[in-house]
Amino acid sequence: MAPASAKVALSDTPLLDQGGKRVRLAQDVIGERIAVVNFIYTSCTTVCPVSSATFAQLQKRLGAALGREVVLVSITVDPLRDTPQRLREYGARYRAAEGWTWLTGAKPDVDGALKGFGAYTPNFEDHPAMVLVGDARAGKWT
Repeated sequence: MAPASAKVALSDTPLLDQGGKRVRLAQDVIGERIAVVNFIYTSCTTVCPVSSATFAQLQKRLGAALGREVVLVSITVDPLRDTPQRLREYGARYRAAEGWTWLTGAKPDVDGALKGFGAYTPNFEDHPAMVLVGDARAGKWT
């Protein structure tokens, strides 16, 4: 079965990465690369740790392509609690390297980014357990 194509509208609202730096999702984080995006929150005990562990395995497999050709992006669905520091500490558990960006920010900005991916839900604990893969140059997402 072929993966389904997804409608994605990338938000370029300023968000904060795990270092507390203001970044724009489309322009600064993804750019012209392939992006693999998941949606997590740091206090999750069910699917988020599994998704993050899968990204850690993918990070290893990508090797030198990580950050150059492919970026991993984890966006919190709980921006009220997931500060850049919490995301940095959570990412450290998975040995997140350069090229794997963790994003948070003001709730309206994060909600806008989540809506662009079809990942927004009013109750963050009910967020969809999905991973999107996109080719930013071609504008194609699955």
